[in-house]
Amino acid sequence: MLTFVGLGLYDERSVTVSGRDAIREADRVFAETYTSRLIDATIEELVAHHDTNIECRDREGIERDPEPIFSAAESGTAVFVTAGDTMISTTHVDLRVRAENRGIDTRLINGVSAGTAAIGLSGLQNYRFGKAVTLPFPWAHGGDTVPASVIQTVEANRERGLHTLVFLDIKIGRGPEGPDPDHEEYMTADVAAGLLHANWKDTLAVAVCRAGAAEPAVTANRLSKLAERDFGDPLHLLIIPGDLHHIEEDALAALADAPAELLWLTRKPTTRMPSTYQSATRDGIDAEPVHGRGWPAKETDFWASTHRWRSVGNRFGLWGGLSW
Repeated sequence: MLTFVGLGLYDERSVTVSGRDAIREADRVFAETYTSRLIDATIEELVAHHDTNIECRDREGIERDPEPIFSAAESGTAVFVTAGDTMISTTHVDLRVRAENRGIDTRLINGVSAGTAAIGLSGLQNYRFGKAVTLPFPWAHGGDTVPASVIQTVEANRERGLHTLVFLDIKIGRGPEGPDPDHEEYMTADVAAGLLHANWKDTLAVAVCRAGAAEPAVTANRLSKLAERDFGDPLHLLIIPGDLHHIEEDALAALADAPAELLWLTRKPTTRMPSTYQSATRDGIDAEPVHGRGWPAKETDFWASTHRWRSVGNRFGLWGGLSW
């Protein structure tokens, strides 16, 4: 029997109870860390926590020489552990298919994936996401810009009003000069935003950092602004939103500090406040308060106020179908 166990996202305690039991009861446990890793736990800490030996395999030992794993599964119970969910990577799917073709029984014990965690942390709705992409380091694909396939996927999603989840490259054991056992590099959200903003400079994006940690960081702003930030330790992801439902706008404002004026600009032109009303309300910003009630003194306050009233109006149908 070969059991695939997802370890979750953060540390040695993130695994499910079923996953923990499978690891502790296995005859042999294998792991790989080149597709992803736990944010706050090493293989040594996993070994100590589960009181079992864990054999770490590199890419070569998984994709080209999985014989030790198959032999262990044929003669007893073997467990293969990975960070996140166990079947997100095609490498793991391929390993399972090869085991099944060899007559080895397999089973899955799923874990929390970075993709689902990022969606939940952002407050965006999971059924409004299109195809996901992975953004590679420029040196990894032989160019100095964003690959055309990434641009095409993001644009196709945006044309359909869908959000794009952008996984950020991880390189372990291979560097710019080729194979390097000491190389370990994780693309960060600011680097990714810097690469992407050449195509979508003022586009709204969401950086989700250290999903699964006790205090993850979630920040929404223009790509050009995110490129200037330091988001700290990995792992990071980016989300490029498509059309936003008003509840998603509220979520980005409350959970990711998205600027109200940027949320307004992101909205479809047909759903913004009519231009005649925009100019009139802007003119009123500096108006004197009447009976203690007037326009906010700052433009940023104005945009925040109009965002709140627009949201309330949409919920209760006050605008007769007009979402401004």
